[in-house]
Amino acid sequence: MATILDGKKIAAKLADKVKENVKRLNEKKIYPTLCVIEVGNDPASKIYLRVKKNLAKKVGIKEKTLNFPADIEQAELINTIKQLNDDEQVNAIMVQLPLPEHLDQEKIIEAIDPKKDADGFHPYNQGRLWQGKTDIVPATVRSVMTFFDEYNIDLEGKNALIIGRSIIVGKPLASRLLEKNATVTIAHSKTRNLADLTKKADIIVSDVGHAHLVTESMIKLGAVLIDVGMNREQRKLLGDVDYEACLPKASAITPVPGGVGPLTVASLMRQVVILTEKQNYGR
Repeated sequence: MATILDGKKIAAKLADKVKENVKRLNEKKIYPTLCVIEVGNDPASKIYLRVKKNLAKKVGIKEKTLNFPADIEQAELINTIKQLNDDEQVNAIMVQLPLPEHLDQEKIIEAIDPKKDADGFHPYNQGRLWQGKTDIVPATVRSVMTFFDEYNIDLEGKNALIIGRSIIVGKPLASRLLEKNATVTIAHSKTRNLADLTKKADIIVSDVGHAHLVTESMIKLGAVLIDVGMNREQRKLLGDVDYEACLPKASAITPVPGGVGPLTVASLMRQVVILTEKQNYGR
């Protein structure tokens, strides 16, 4: 039976550390502040933003959300970001995704000052990540790597398969796994015969949003399964991995919910502290 990788437990531990860091900064009259930009009224985004706000309050991070109508013009949104870039009271900026279709997501992300990039999506930070020269890391990627650290899962020489190639998870995660000397393969929507890859993988990270994508017959005995997928089926939240079927065959597995999700939010708070420290201490 697989080890259940408990995201809630590790998230609580990380949140306590962040709270201690924030307290030390406060003692020096430094108050980490996160500004979130929300466009429109996406229900799923509302839930996620509420979780972020609650955790920020718990760890002592100041959080403010700017809400804009779905039909906001791109120039106005970019101008707002530029104002936040210049605001010395704001340490971290994030734009809640997805954005309405008329907005160019790439240009909006590029408008954020890399030094205030809470999500770690700016091309400068992503490039530095591939060079192994930054600790500004997308929150979900930090979350996945934290699982490996906390549960002492050795990555060196292992075959790691990432299903999904986004800048949010797939591509930056590949850089982190390579840093740990894993042999990395990225699969995506155009990949043929996915099962041929999954059966050879020691570690599988799936971020597709397709329930039951990874089944018991597709994995090798002892595989580590990290499920980043989020799907709703008959009002039930599911990941990409067929959890119950894979549980007896895997060596370690994240549940959905209770796995990657909670740790991702805590990892975002950790990034706010990292950005604040860099701005004040230059490290």
